[in-house]
Order: sequence, then C-alpha cells, then structure tokens
Amino acid sequence: MTSQEVTKRLPLSQSKSVYENEQCSVIAALKLFATKWKPCIICFLSEHPLRYNTLYRAIPNISRKMLSLHLDEMERDGLLTRVLFDSKLQRVEYRLSPKGLSLLPLMEQLQDWGLENVPGSLSIREMLDATRT
Repeated sequence: MTSQEVTKRLPLSQSKSVYENEQCSVIAALKLFATKWKPCIICFLSEHPLRYNTLYRAIPNISRKMLSLHLDEMERDGLLTRVLFDSKLQRVEYRLSPKGLSLLPLMEQLQDWGLENVPGSLSIREMLDATRT
C-alpha cells in the first residue's frame, strides 16, 4: 500500500469582471430603500413626521432593533432627518428629507406596477389604513 502525499492547492484565479469597480445606479438606488421595512418607514413618514414609538406601533411585526437599524441607515444615507426637540426628555421626531421625499414618485410608480401585475396586492393607502384599524 502506498501512502498518498497531501499537496497544498493553490487558489483558483478569479476572473475580474469589467464592471467590478463600477457601480450600477439601479442597484445603488435600491440599496438605499429596497429592504423589507424601509418602504414602510418611508410611507408612514410621507404623511407627517413621527416619533420612534409611533413608528414602532404603526409598522406591524418590526422589531425595535430593526427599526433603529433602518432609521440610523436612512439618516446616514440622507433619506430622513432626525430632529431633537428636547435633549433632556429625548423627544425626537423623524421626517423625510428632500432626498427621501424625492423617492415618493418612484414608490407611487412601483405601487401602480404592483397593483397592475401582482394579484391581491394593496395600495400604500390601503396598507396604511389596514395598520390603523
């Protein structure tokens, strides 16, 4: 019986894509708001500024951790602003920034496409009304 010699494998050279260093504008835009919860946050803030607990109660099934994470990301990305009214009482409101407001026409177009092409889908207004009842 002969013993086998273990050899070290060299990593495969990966071919570099021509587009590796370029950023697709569609993907970049989707990364800003196309998550499970960010469209909901945007929809609720589109009506008027809201405090954290109001947002938490309004969005069904979101955890406090996810809401905080998304609010922080959206503030960092310039989609919303965090307005501190009283530092002692920590009264804070979140509102859409001009950049966040500029997403609303796009979301309306997505809504229209969804209503036309996804059976059983609801409009943003219907979803907001459903969460309030």
